[in-house]
Amino acid sequence: MKKTIAFAGLALLIASPVFAQSAAEKTGVNSMLGMAPKTEDFVAEAATSDMFEIESSKLALERSDDATKAFAQQMIADHEKTTGELKGLVSSGKVQAQIPAAMTSSQQDMLNKLKGLQGADFTKQYHSDQEDAHKDAVDLFKRYGDGGDNADLKAWAATTRPALEHHLQMASDLNK
Repeated sequence: MKKTIAFAGLALLIASPVFAQSAAEKTGVNSMLGMAPKTEDFVAEAATSDMFEIESSKLALERSDDATKAFAQQMIADHEKTTGELKGLVSSGKVQAQIPAAMTSSQQDMLNKLKGLQGADFTKQYHSDQEDAHKDAVDLFKRYGDGGDNADLKAWAATTRPALEHHLQMASDLNK
């Protein structure tokens, strides 16, 4: 019975385009199905991802080894650049969406956890968080770049994705 209700709920999410896209993105259904997020969802997720990358990497500059600090410095520079580009697309009117003022509660929880760690514990958690965050970002940018509905944002997502894939590879290498 529970499976039937869950399946019916999933079918409703998929069948109802207005409700489904936002809810499906938030619940991960779009990602599982490889569907592009709505423009508003993409902008919000890209912006908050950048916020987390920047803030967690600032902590890494204070608390990690030299290799991790070098990675963190690149994350700050690259994600500040993408934040500026995204804000430019929105402020120009080419993209109709709002940039959120803060990270998601989940991202803030991850950052708070990092703030409570030092030394090797911090570095291990930071490496893990970076790998996870970049897997999510690559997936998000691939889905929007392949199937997004705003041509300017779609092009930006597609041209930004290779840098995120490189970040993922760097994070994976750090995590070994």
